[in-house]
Amino acid sequence: MTWHVAEDDLRAYGRGELAAPMLWSADTHLMACARCRGALAEVSDPVSLDEGWERLDAELDVPRPAFLESLLVRAGVADHTARLLAATPVLRRSWLSALVAVLFFTVLATSSAGAPQSPAMFLALAPLLPLAGVALSYGPVLDPTYEMAVVSPMHGFRLLLIRTVPVLAVALALNGLATLALPSYGLRALAWLLPALALTSTGLALTPRLGPVLAPSLVGGSWIAVLLIAQWTTSEGTLAPYTVAGQSVAGAVAVLAAGLFYLRRDRFDSTSAHTPFAGFTGGGAA
Repeated sequence: MTWHVAEDDLRAYGRGELAAPMLWSADTHLMACARCRGALAEVSDPVSLDEGWERLDAELDVPRPAFLESLLVRAGVADHTARLLAATPVLRRSWLSALVAVLFFTVLATSSAGAPQSPAMFLALAPLLPLAGVALSYGPVLDPTYEMAVVSPMHGFRLLLIRTVPVLAVALALNGLATLALPSYGLRALAWLLPALALTSTGLALTPRLGPVLAPSLVGGSWIAVLLIAQWTTSEGTLAPYTVAGQSVAGAVAVLAAGLFYLRRDRFDSTSAHTPFAGFTGGGAA
């Protein structure tokens, strides 16, 4: 080999200052020339070289983001927010598959029953699904990343919203698609929407005092009790929660609970310290 990289060019190459086209020639030459690689090692700063290897190791060791996290980052969501969203338990495939299956079989059973007035089974279940999704999206019981989320430098209220809004949006969207599968009932099949918002907002408003598990559980149990009472007291016709008066009450409850949820936003920073079930994780006591 009759040509070698000059020492000044090697020094510039080591500092990352060598410009093209000489940079391209040096890259190609160094791959085949042991003499120039040795000379490069002698003129290079060992501290900078070690730092470069450390940066390379750190880059190689960084785990690849999941598909959902990458999609959120590309959509303009901040890295830390995208990671918290991607780690939400109920946004995983297992939960979404279960939710779709439940809605599918509920719609199938409702269609087969051929109820003449309203799809009671679907209207009873649909409001509970967003509530369940929100309950499982934040809290120490089923969230494997709960400890990491709690110590993150973020207000507890904002963290809860980051987890709640997409889960609620997904659940409401799937409920809406299921409603389209019941065209024979018309607008009556949408009677689940206001109760769903009322149940979810009430569960969130009670979370600072009762905890992220007990609050939604009590709200869901109360909804079932209301339906049973309405069933026992109604001999025929539409159940009370699905009448105009019942829908008005649900809308008013949703607005009041949402206002209370916002007013008590500062209490979410200390929710995990004193609420029921807060000291338990998926594997036992913390």
